[in-house]
Amino acid sequence: MHPNDPQPTIEPAARDDLDRLAELWVRLARDQRQYDAAVRADANRETMRETLAAYQVNDGLLVARAGETIVGFASVTVEHGSLELDTDRGLLSNIYVKPDYRDRGIGTALLEAAEESLARRGVDVMLLEVMADNESARRFYRREGYDEFRVTMGRSLTDPEENDTHSKEDG
Repeated sequence: MHPNDPQPTIEPAARDDLDRLAELWVRLARDQRQYDAAVRADANRETMRETLAAYQVNDGLLVARAGETIVGFASVTVEHGSLELDTDRGLLSNIYVKPDYRDRGIGTALLEAAEESLARRGVDVMLLEVMADNESARRFYRREGYDEFRVTMGRSLTDPEENDTHSKEDG
């Protein structure tokens, strides 16, 4: 991308964008594999296209568009659980900016648009998940004012030795 190119606009996704957005989601999923994400990128392309279509219908799918090119996207939803909560929560389920367009504020613009979208629907708090080893994403979210809220932990059940750090620390 040339430095004089205009800043992409952030807008709600159109139905015609879904195939291109499914492709971007596959790129996102592939990128996340380096951080031990278990989601299979290509195998879930059609399922995610349908999921993205549901986000689009519910006004939860945003795109960053540079001319005719989609350079990033974000998807959000309002949490509808069966338990009564003190706050109305939303979830940022995906955010992605093509590598050539990073470090230009597009991710921040998508994040802010996602927050505004949820706030208009009465949401008080937006939650998101990030892979523990994805330091650049964690730095980005901390810079944008996000704090750790809940920590998810895991352990292999097929190879207990794989994650057995406590015995190594005790020895």
